[in-house]
Amino acid sequence: MSGPILALDFGGTKHSILYATDGRTGANVIKRVPAPPNATAAADCEAVFGMAHKMLGLSNPAAIGVSFGGPVDYNTGTVRLSHHVPGWENMPLQAMLEDEFHAPARVDNDANVAALGEYRFGAGQGCANLMYITISTGVGGGWILNGDIWRGQDGMAGEIGHTVVDPAGPVCLCGKRGCVERLASGPYLAGHARALLDANADPAAGALLRELAGGDLAAVDARLVAQAAAEGDALAQGVLAESAHALGVGIGNAANLVNPGRFVLGGGVTKSGEAWWHAVRAAARATALPEVLFDIVPAGLGDDAPLWGAVALAPAKTS
Repeated sequence: MSGPILALDFGGTKHSILYATDGRTGANVIKRVPAPPNATAAADCEAVFGMAHKMLGLSNPAAIGVSFGGPVDYNTGTVRLSHHVPGWENMPLQAMLEDEFHAPARVDNDANVAALGEYRFGAGQGCANLMYITISTGVGGGWILNGDIWRGQDGMAGEIGHTVVDPAGPVCLCGKRGCVERLASGPYLAGHARALLDANADPAAGALLRELAGGDLAAVDARLVAQAAAEGDALAQGVLAESAHALGVGIGNAANLVNPGRFVLGGGVTKSGEAWWHAVRAAARATALPEVLFDIVPAGLGDDAPLWGAVALAPAKTS
């Protein structure tokens, strides 16, 4: 680092800021703020810019790196849109930040930035070819190839969540059937469990999961499914295994196509327990060719991967 870096992570439900003054292990400051109710792009910017100014005081950063939860035109630093918050369409976020904080900035989507963070500072260190995958509200990915982010022709590389692994499967939000995201993400995993509980007349089916939810099917989420599975609930174990298998098939196909040495997995669903990890690895290994070698490991930076990726993304100060 040549000077203090301001790293920003614009998320769907919360925003995070890191003021990195002395490398990964130095005296750095991280702040988080919930996204404003009924958020808009203007409200998000006001919240994040205001919090950043409080952290900076009267000083300016040497550079700014930004992780954004949506498609970004990296070459221009323009946010194409947000899938969760209105008003971000074609927002020149990079130029806005440079005007506001008088420092060079770079903006990229959150999966790419998290991949860079894990490569530089986390579980991807020493592996020049890797894919980072987040499995939470959705399923997204970012590639590091030969030590650099690979964005693809239109900046859309890494969309493993919309790899079809079951053409006869349920319909995804994207309109296709059987996408990895539709089968493996937290909300859909929980929705599958609720549907099975609702359709099963046998009160013994999923009894532990029902108990953990207090009898309220609406309270069933991915965390409760994982807990019930770990405690022996057969219905929850089946749901978790199906979701893990779908993700593993997607990973195995990606391994065959690009041949990275490592897949780094982050996001809330990865906290579902060792049985989930075993199922993911087994399905990936069964799908990939025997000659295609790779490992699948947990993310090392947790929720901070986009922030540290933004530190690595920030440009060198030019003046």
